[in-house]
Amino acid sequence: MLLIPAFFAEADAVKFTMSGPNAVSVGEQFRLSFVSNERGTDLKLPDISNFDVLMGPSSSTSFSSQTINGVVTQSYTYSYIYILRAKEEGTFTIRPASITIDGKVYESNELTIEVVKEQRSQGATGSQQQQQSATPSGTISKEDLFVKVELDKSNVFRGEQIIATVKIYVSPEVPITSFDDVKIPSYAGFWTQEIQIPNQISFSREVYNNKIYQVGVLKKTILFPQQTGRITVDPFEITCMVRQQIRQQRSFFDDFFDNYRTIQAKVVSDPVNINVKELPSRPDGFYGGVGNLNFAATIDKQQLKSNEAATLKITVSGSGNLRLIDAPEIEFPVDFEVYDPKTNESLNATNNGLNGTKTFEYLFIPRFAGDYTIPPIKFASFNPATGQFKQQQSQEFVLSVEKGSDEQSATVTSAYSKENLRLIGQDIRYIKQGKYKLKEKEALFFGSTAFYLIYLGALLAFAIIVLVYRKKLKENANVQLLRNKKANKVARKRLKVAATHLKNNKKEEFYEAVLKAFWGYLSDKLSIPVADLNRVNATEALKKRQVETEAIEEFIHIVDNCEYARYAPSAVEGTIEEIYQKAVKLMGKLEKQIR
Repeated sequence: MLLIPAFFAEADAVKFTMSGPNAVSVGEQFRLSFVSNERGTDLKLPDISNFDVLMGPSSSTSFSSQTINGVVTQSYTYSYIYILRAKEEGTFTIRPASITIDGKVYESNELTIEVVKEQRSQGATGSQQQQQSATPSGTISKEDLFVKVELDKSNVFRGEQIIATVKIYVSPEVPITSFDDVKIPSYAGFWTQEIQIPNQISFSREVYNNKIYQVGVLKKTILFPQQTGRITVDPFEITCMVRQQIRQQRSFFDDFFDNYRTIQAKVVSDPVNINVKELPSRPDGFYGGVGNLNFAATIDKQQLKSNEAATLKITVSGSGNLRLIDAPEIEFPVDFEVYDPKTNESLNATNNGLNGTKTFEYLFIPRFAGDYTIPPIKFASFNPATGQFKQQQSQEFVLSVEKGSDEQSATVTSAYSKENLRLIGQDIRYIKQGKYKLKEKEALFFGSTAFYLIYLGALLAFAIIVLVYRKKLKENANVQLLRNKKANKVARKRLKVAATHLKNNKKEEFYEAVLKAFWGYLSDKLSIPVADLNRVNATEALKKRQVETEAIEEFIHIVDNCEYARYAPSAVEGTIEEIYQKAVKLMGKLEKQIR
């Protein structure tokens, strides 16, 4: 059972996709690609008789590897490419292709390609196309560059959501370099919600008026009309920087900037009208919800004590104008103290509209014991898809309230309200009557032997702490003694850095870190500046400190190997791992032997 999820995860990891342009012109050549992440056999093409096959299949394999937090991931991509040519106008659907991978057959996606009549630039060279786009006046034709505000619907009800998409259409002959001076419509009469899109505009092919354009999405917004009648969306304005050829390049050595110039082309979209209808007669329980919405009501406890807080939670979920829904009205018993509802939203603006959940939490406190009833809560929302109101109703909530303690108070977190609870009937404290006997409290600890022992012990501990602290201050004032004590710790840290370079296979940085560790350690231990250290005076100083000859020779051997590795790698003795292990062992020996 544990292996079953892993098996299906491995099966789902196989991907086989078909890709190509969604719009081409008659006579235009294009690539039809089949890509998988596993090596396959027996590639079977769908029916592509509506196109001429000029070449294929051309297969290729690519490999990528990346390391994240020490984890290496590798992936392969296997591509099969065909070069096709459109023969006639029309819209053609290419059925899924199939391939066999590890004995299992996988199918690709379906692809729809629209073929339009031959474009005017068809067959022209690159320079000819640029010449065609250039005009003496420096202006761009509206057929070659324009902006549109597209709405997914233009006849809606009040509060119904509309997706407004601003697109720029660019003819292939118009080379745009950048954008400037964007003026966004005010969307007067609408409540708006932005849809996040990538900052980098991605262009794709699209057919408009039987012509192929490069189309990019500039902005997406969800609109909620707040008034009825005819509402006009103001135009969208943007300035494009377009590169144009002012004269034909006569030779390869002509200056590029003398032949081309950049002009500003201001494009403005046409106004768009939306017809907004009023909602039908509104039933009880309508709080402004328009869309495909669901309603639910729950209570956290139905058995409680007086002066104890409880919460009634209402949840509205689905797709629609969730942010514009008002808090439902609830008929609480008159003996309940009710606080203003707390509202929470978890919403997401997507291409399908605004969807998510909105909750209302009502905090209430019953003041007296008894059985109470909260009547069913009605909630009505208008569904534009059906043109009717959807009426929903919660259950009836029956609460049993027991008498609470007079000393008990309800606790309310600040998340609900900052108002303090009032405890009715507990603001008067009656005087207790009766005779009470008082007696003197005897001191059992003060003045005893244990008291004086603890007192003297505290003084003695204070004196010891003062002496130890003064000793530490003197040691810290001696910089050389402090460096001597911390030499081994510092050297160990540097060796850890070398170990990191060893793991990442950075050889040059590894040898440099080992050298720094040893020379820095000897400088601190022998009180010799690093600039004055060399093999000769280091060897003499180690002999004076009664270090064994074998350890000194091993130190010289490691230093030589590290320097050879940096300047003469062929002279290095042993592997990089062996040098690291010897360095760690030698550091321990030197720490024990240097006196």
